[in-house]
Amino acid sequence: MQIPIRFLILLVTTSYHAIATMFDNIKYKPPGQLIDVGGYKLHLYSQGVGNVTVVIEHSLGGLDGYFLIEKIAKITRVCIYDRAGYGWSEPSPNKRCSEEIVRELDTLLSRGGIEPPYILVGDSFGSYNVRLYAHYFPEKIAGIVLTDGLYETEMLKMSPMLIGLKVFFISGFLMSIIGSILGIIRLLSNIGLFELMKKELRNFNYQILRKVKRSFYSYQHWLTMYREMWNLNLSAHQTSKANNLGNIPIISIKAATFIRRTIWSFYMPLKTADRLREKMHTELLQLSNNSIQLQAAKSSHFVWVDEPEIIVSAIQQLLQH
Repeated sequence: MQIPIRFLILLVTTSYHAIATMFDNIKYKPPGQLIDVGGYKLHLYSQGVGNVTVVIEHSLGGLDGYFLIEKIAKITRVCIYDRAGYGWSEPSPNKRCSEEIVRELDTLLSRGGIEPPYILVGDSFGSYNVRLYAHYFPEKIAGIVLTDGLYETEMLKMSPMLIGLKVFFISGFLMSIIGSILGIIRLLSNIGLFELMKKELRNFNYQILRKVKRSFYSYQHWLTMYREMWNLNLSAHQTSKANNLGNIPIISIKAATFIRRTIWSFYMPLKTADRLREKMHTELLQLSNNSIQLQAAKSSHFVWVDEPEIIVSAIQQLLQH
């Protein structure tokens, strides 16, 4: 009986993924500490020293802080953490929405001995979470950096075209769950697809990049992305109470475009997305009596990859405030 070649390829890919995952777990130990936040553990990692601590709240599916931590640690103390289901953190049985994420973050910082004041850096979806955190704990906040942040009013009234794009992303996350289980995500990564799609990734330390990629090989990573995206509207409603942050210093970094037009994005409604972003950035400047905007003129939505130095510069401005 002849075994189909496609089955053999799939078998080899899946077997290689299982073996490589085992070796990854041995080689890449968590650099920080694992802290129980209520029956499951989150990974918290800090570097540097300073009277003010920078806390990075990642974008949806992102592990942005790993690319920034060494640069920020040169000017003050910085903490990054993997939200439940990402990186070295265990998955959470609770709903993946901003209220729950903020509760986890405060528990994590408290049990990890990370004392305020904090400068919160919220990338994309992370902007919801840092705003809500500042709403509940304003006395702990020295400032906020929003990196191409979201604003709930505009997000909740997206056009049908953008809703279709959101559904497309959700479908992609579901497909990636299967792809990660079968080892296909690891295979695509090993042949350099991530760097082909986002060439700026080549600018970062290879070992750090390997640690970040490791999370994307896990089905839990993509399942968490799906869960966070599925609850994005709920998070938007929850964040709507955090629309007046008093006199907290806020620096809102505005990227030049949502996604640059390439062969990977030609089908996306980029002009519509950028019009939505314009409205959101206007609203973000109204969050505080002490808000300014910085232009990331060379950046797409992924400022932490395209122009990480502008994020470091914004943190320096807040430290000198």
